[in-house]
Amino acid sequence: MDSALAQARALIRQIPDYPIPGISFQDLTPLLAHGPSFQAVISEFMPLAQACDVVAGVEARGFIFAAAIAYATGLGFVPIRKKGKLPFDTHEESYGLEYGSDVIAIHQDAIEIGSRVLLIDDVLATGGTICAGIRLISRSGGTVSAVGSVLEISSLESRKRIALEFPEVPVHSIFTV
Repeated sequence: MDSALAQARALIRQIPDYPIPGISFQDLTPLLAHGPSFQAVISEFMPLAQACDVVAGVEARGFIFAAAIAYATGLGFVPIRKKGKLPFDTHEESYGLEYGSDVIAIHQDAIEIGSRVLLIDDVLATGGTICAGIRLISRSGGTVSAVGSVLEISSLESRKRIALEFPEVPVHSIFTV
């Protein structure tokens, strides 16, 4: 790991018992605030975007990384948001979290039929959000070419979950805990 990525990794902090007791929240905001570390993380994702037509990001921190990747590569950005946050007709998908469940949505016309999509989120935990995002992109007519996350919590076995439902989708995480 190069020094810029090592520094980026060192900036990720754990917040115990957030948002509920027993969960150790992975806070990437110090990494975002440090320009060279943020740039190193975005650069690490750049090869994944080369085979894509658009970059999608999951609300909320996934937006930050996905939008930066899209900008850096000249690709479009598609937001995947929480239910009720998008103003036009949407596809919706429910999913489970470490601490409950939620619903995400995408505009029905956000992705052109046949588009290759890079799907980005900040932390890959149980894989529920990513699986829901892949289903939404598929329902919109796109194909997920790759999934990227900044940090993966390997003990939650998200890769197994994703591989069971979407064996053709490669998963790339920059860091693991």
